[in-house]
Amino acid sequence: MVVGVIGWELEIFGAQSLKQKRGVVKSLKERLHNRFNVSVAETNFHDLWQRAELTACVVSTDRQHADSVLQHADQFVNADYRARVIRVQRTFL
Repeated sequence: MVVGVIGWELEIFGAQSLKQKRGVVKSLKERLHNRFNVSVAETNFHDLWQRAELTACVVSTDRQHADSVLQHADQFVNADYRARVIRVQRTFL
């Protein structure tokens, strides 16, 4: 069994309140879960309007599959126009 974990530090464009930020973060979390079947949580920067950290994980029987899922999820987050990826960290357990 392999657990793949990826975390993104994001700059949320145009957020003028925590409510606007939550809308973007919630949308990203739901879309990542629905498209890639990963578990996603907001893990840092809860009180900042234009900054967020999302962490996603996938459990698989082999590392190659877990890596593929995380790569596609990373491409998906990078393509979102509402946020800019500042930092990405990927690990396998």
